[in-house]
Amino acid sequence: TLACTNLLVSKGASLDGSNIISYNADASNFYTTIYHYPAGTNVNGTMRKLWSWDYGTYLGEIPEATETYNVVGNVNEHGLIITESTFGGLTELTCTQRTGTVDYGSLIWLTLQRSKTAREAISTMNFLVTTYGYASTGESFSIADRDELWY
Repeated sequence: TLACTNLLVSKGASLDGSNIISYNADASNFYTTIYHYPAGTNVNGTMRKLWSWDYGTYLGEIPEATETYNVVGNVNEHGLIITESTFGGLTELTCTQRTGTVDYGSLIWLTLQRSKTAREAISTMNFLVTTYGYASTGESFSIADRDELWY
């Protein structure tokens, strides 16, 4: 099966006191892709179209944040990192059978664009999923900044 793998090292366990996350996207179609979302400002009322990361299907629209942060890969300009590990889950939640608007890929990059810290990321993820619904099966997220590491 295709699943992604994370390795986490807390600042208390690392030699230099850094939180470290390694991320391996085990699906071969992700090997050559590094996403970049430039920082920006958006007019109130601007909508963001969301597409499934896995299937390319249109999921819907949500309001764009007024200000977004620069994101390259799975890290933003503030040093916030978010990765995921697939553990499966209910097939009823797959993109083709869902009513949610935010899949796990969109959730990662929307959160990185809208959050500065790991704690803020957790709140942002909760808000996005609670407000717009979740359109993926089981994923666990690893989230780190310079001070905290969450799984």
